[in-house]
Amino acid sequence: MIGSVQPGQQAYPLQRASRNEERFAAVFALIAGYADAYAYVQFRTYVSFMSGNTTTVGSMTGQGNYGAAILSLVAIVSYVIGVFSGTLLSNSGLRRPHRLLFGIIAVLLAVVVAITQLDSVASAICIALLSLAMGLMNTTLSHVGAQSVNLVFVTGTLSRMASHLALAFAHAPLPDAQGPWDTHRRRAYLLMGVWGSFLVGALAGGFATAHFGVGVLLIPALILIALAVFDYMPK
Repeated sequence: MIGSVQPGQQAYPLQRASRNEERFAAVFALIAGYADAYAYVQFRTYVSFMSGNTTTVGSMTGQGNYGAAILSLVAIVSYVIGVFSGTLLSNSGLRRPHRLLFGIIAVLLAVVVAITQLDSVASAICIALLSLAMGLMNTTLSHVGAQSVNLVFVTGTLSRMASHLALAFAHAPLPDAQGPWDTHRRRAYLLMGVWGSFLVGALAGGFATAHFGVGVLLIPALILIALAVFDYMPK
């Protein structure tokens, strides 16, 4: 029929938007892996992996090593505050709240660089600021299309990836598919890409920190400032 819209035509804008979101998810996951590797190399504490920090709090407390337990507890509390604050900001009614989020995260990373250079502040404050930044980061993008994603930790990402692969193998339907292009296999590849980006970020962060120190945090800070200034996020 002349003027009719085919299903594929209706799905195309959703497919294009999903691919754009996928690119941003990869960038954010890379930054998160980078920052987490920096924190682990410098402080032996995760700033995005709260499952690991929870295990550390319990095990170190059980052994009487309260200093190590406190650092991990600081990371947990700060991360929760970051997610809480980022969620409030994202639902504040501001037209483009992610721009402010990017700016705040960049400032937090820059502050860590500054206070570490001064060498006058305890490690706990750097851990708190980095965990706060990662909590905020995890609220910048919660979905790629209809698929929920976590940007700063990958246990759930790997679990969902494996589930989609199994369902693809079983030829199971995808209930919330946005079009014929949106399949279990595609979502598995998407989640694999997020995990891979986090891994690449961790590799880069570990290498850079070992060779150049705290100044390496300026790299993700500058990327986030560019995202905030030029407003690259899809509308």
